[in-house]
Amino acid sequence: MFSMNYTISALDEYFMAHYSDYVRLAALPGYQMPETLVIDRDGAVSKKDSAVMRLACQQDREALLAALKEEQGDTDYTFSFRFLTFSEKLRRPFEKYSFAKVLPKILSRHKLTAEEAGERLNIEPRFWKKLVKGTLYPEKNTVLALAVVCGLTAIDTENLFNACGYEFDDKSVRDIVVRFLLEQKIFARDLVMQCLAEYKIASLPIK
Repeated sequence: MFSMNYTISALDEYFMAHYSDYVRLAALPGYQMPETLVIDRDGAVSKKDSAVMRLACQQDREALLAALKEEQGDTDYTFSFRFLTFSEKLRRPFEKYSFAKVLPKILSRHKLTAEEAGERLNIEPRFWKKLVKGTLYPEKNTVLALAVVCGLTAIDTENLFNACGYEFDDKSVRDIVVRFLLEQKIFARDLVMQCLAEYKIASLPIK
């Protein structure tokens, strides 16, 4: 069983190692821009991997992380669903790996039905039914919330992402926090909500 303090500490370490919005990081007061170019003995110039710019490589990383958290605001808000485009409507009958077709298989592995999953989300039942049928497509926030409340694996979530045209983004605070929860199998509601609150993530439609 994870304790609250341990979970937040582990999340912070994970976040500092993965977050890659370098424009935002470089703007933090006290951030030290690392040398990214290296001159080899033969005079050739090479470039270091951009990972050297992440918070985990900074000497004052805890203070920088605290500053980032202080100014953090959830900018990833979207509606829970979107309407299909005309071309998507035409392709829909022939799609083998749409969200509506992939979702039941994934939920069944976790001994859940689509109805049970929908009851855990803050989405109107009439819209959830349309998402399950494939007449609407879920926004990324919905897939992330679904993964957390249903205890899905990161691979399950990536499969749902592939069906919707999404992917985890290391420039997104929200994506990194949710991926941490999935990889560490942290699904207890109090721990999940505390982790989301720690990084001021309020846009996931979790009931």
